Amino acid sequence: MIACRLPRVRAAASFAVIGLVLGGCGSGSGPAATQSAPAPAVVPAALRFTASTVAGGTVRGADLLAKPTVAWFWTPWCTICRAEAPDIAAAQAQFGDRVNFVGIAGRGPVADMARFVADTKVGAFPHAVDADGRLWSGFKVVSQPSLAFIHPDGRIETVTGSMSPADLRERIAKLTNA
Repeated sequence: MIACRLPRVRAAASFAVIGLVLGGCGSGSGPAATQSAPAPAVVPAALRFTASTVAGGTVRGADLLAKPTVAWFWTPWCTICRAEAPDIAAAQAQFGDRVNFVGIAGRGPVADMARFVADTKVGAFPHAVDADGRLWSGFKVVSQPSLAFIHPDGRIETVTGSMSPADLRERIAKLTNA
């Protein structure tokens, strides 16, 4: 029975492909001919979110594809995160005109997260609240600090642990040249 259906499935698929190809050919008139619509970006699963920020706003993951992005995963009680915050702030000051920066704070009360942002002076970019760990899980982050480098084409490279300021700058420079 399956062997009998297979040729029909192939034939149907072939007709569908031919229809799509021929449907793309037109007379050259109308709005579609005068405007070329940009190809829709494929939004990776990790970026299919809308989250509240520590400051009370919102951040949408899909918006991070507008330009290269550095996502910094931290917790308010993490001493290593606190120590690397000046390096993250310096990188944002250096590359912020070409690269999105977003913090993704987890595992703590929002009031503690807000205090961390103020104390470490990393308020120049948004910090998403990840109260249930869903965002961290989507990026496959298991510990803090971690960084995710998000390319506009949707590729995501996640690095667990701290990076030296020089390694961070080098990684961001590569991200902007991709």
